[in-house]
Amino acid sequence: MPDGEDRQEAAHEELPRKQREVVIEFDRVALSFEEKVVFRDISFRLERGETKVILGVAASGKSVMLKLTMGLLKPDTGRIFVFGKEITELGEEELAEVRQKIGMLFQEGALFDSLTVAENVGYVFDRRHDMPAEEAERRVRESLRFVELEQTMDLLPSELSGGMRRRVGIARAVVGQPELMLYDSPTAGLDPITASRITTLIIKQRDVSGVSSLLVTHRLQDGYQIALTYYDSGQEKLLPAARNGSRRDTHTRFLMLRDGDILFHGTLNELCAQKDPYVKKFLI
Repeated sequence: MPDGEDRQEAAHEELPRKQREVVIEFDRVALSFEEKVVFRDISFRLERGETKVILGVAASGKSVMLKLTMGLLKPDTGRIFVFGKEITELGEEELAEVRQKIGMLFQEGALFDSLTVAENVGYVFDRRHDMPAEEAERRVRESLRFVELEQTMDLLPSELSGGMRRRVGIARAVVGQPELMLYDSPTAGLDPITASRITTLIIKQRDVSGVSSLLVTHRLQDGYQIALTYYDSGQEKLLPAARNGSRRDTHTRFLMLRDGDILFHGTLNELCAQKDPYVKKFLI
């Protein structure tokens, strides 16, 4: 969520790679479900302010990667660090502290049918007794305003369209002002116009709030939009990344999974230049 001009400037600050903080690190992580190998000693890092677009066919381990990051699953071997803490050995109480800094958007929004939009978005505060009711309500309104749905506060999820429910899911994910966002196929099943609108909100969250993200998607066009555009909050519109002959770095990297390994990890330009037949077929 936006938190003043200082936070916005920090989001746009260009830092040398070696100086940027590592938010997530997978260190030789391996995981299998019985005979099925999901990951085979994979390693990668997500840096502060970076968006990592996770690509791969169905059952390649994309959503499993998010569950490992949340500590919902444990690897068979290897280590996982989140905000500098090794989470692979943490108990539930310690994991809860880490998870307070993480926002998660599930594929279908995962809203509670019996709660209003406002109650769904503010649900996270029901377990936080340190949050005054007035502050919780302010944050709920601000989050819904962020996704342009403040007028739906008193509605039930059944009264919303699929795209609106997905946007409410984003509001619920960002209401706690997370430092890290995990997106599990956020545009799956949506029409192209609605999908683009959801992706725009993801870009807005990245550029206005400086949030780091892992984003699982089956839609390569979402990755293109995230990599090639940025949000200028002063003008409230998306602008092309190329300006006056130069290209702004949106800190977007792509990671492609195949058969338990990382087949590719790099920028959009590097992805498009790949000669690997599998990657080229995936990009068609």
